[in-house]
Amino acid sequence: MKRILILDGGLGTSLEQNYNTKFNPSTPLWSSDLLVSDPTTLLQCQSDFGAVPVDILLTATYQVSIAGFAGTKTPKFPHGISPLDIPPFLETAVAVAENATRAHHGTVALSLGPYGACMIPSQEYSGEYDNAHNSQEALCEWHRERMQLFGRVRGLASRIGYMSMETIPRADEIAAMRAALDQVPELAGVPFWMSCLYPGDSPCLPSGEAPETALRAMFDSRVAKSVPWGVGINCTKVWKLTALLKQYESVMDMLVQDGTLLEWPALVLYPDGTNGEVYNTVTQVWEVPGDGRDVSRVPWEEQLAEVVRGTEGRGKWRQIVVGGCCMASWQDIARLREILLTA
Repeated sequence: MKRILILDGGLGTSLEQNYNTKFNPSTPLWSSDLLVSDPTTLLQCQSDFGAVPVDILLTATYQVSIAGFAGTKTPKFPHGISPLDIPPFLETAVAVAENATRAHHGTVALSLGPYGACMIPSQEYSGEYDNAHNSQEALCEWHRERMQLFGRVRGLASRIGYMSMETIPRADEIAAMRAALDQVPELAGVPFWMSCLYPGDSPCLPSGEAPETALRAMFDSRVAKSVPWGVGINCTKVWKLTALLKQYESVMDMLVQDGTLLEWPALVLYPDGTNGEVYNTVTQVWEVPGDGRDVSRVPWEEQLAEVVRGTEGRGKWRQIVVGGCCMASWQDIARLREILLTA
């Protein structure tokens, strides 16, 4: 078993920066819009990462939602795409990822973002949801309906190696996603990871909850039968990782000691590939903070590699998956891979 697996980087930002793709409220599926509008360009972009090569490549499904498809108008679907018409586009997502990784024998991971990623503007950085989706029960129903769409993709469970439930901003949504997965037998048995984000300077989730609260929600046997293969941090500044990981490691020790876990899970790290910039959800632009704080001059991949080496020395993680999130290009991932796997 490989001790370290390399994950891909930021799909949406790579499409914008390298393939002249623009996203705005008229493309409510965001990067998933290319499943409808331009699968060829999507394949080119994902193949950049596949050729690094990466061990795991995420599908372009992070912002998939029934409402997003309903708001996507095309000549063939002038009134939007109905739930019955969605599965072929999800098939496209899996097929594109398979093609992008085939030459280098990479593994496909199904990307499932939080409800907030499908709002306009997106709210995964805040966790502030509308009243109709502001409870664990409502979120469970929303995720169940979406997962069932993926359950209709031909042979999906045998075509993907993992599922990624990522950028989760609140503990009740962690519980909701696990409970929803219990209700979709077509996805049963696929290893999945659950990854949270820690925006700004705070050591907490956008909800204000501590990492311990999130991790306990991931493994509480009262919540659901489905238990994650891995836990993670994504969409977070790289300089915050070491402190957060020390909290994660402390919680893992407690969960093993109290019998909740028999062994540590895998760890998945894919921080923002930025050099201090922050995403403005209103202007939809990456901006340098206005407080004048200097951005780091240490290359992103070197910072992340140092974090990985540090947690290897401290922790007992089953495996470490490492890549990048927003603004992490295929070149960044290639340099990261070289540092970690050839040192």
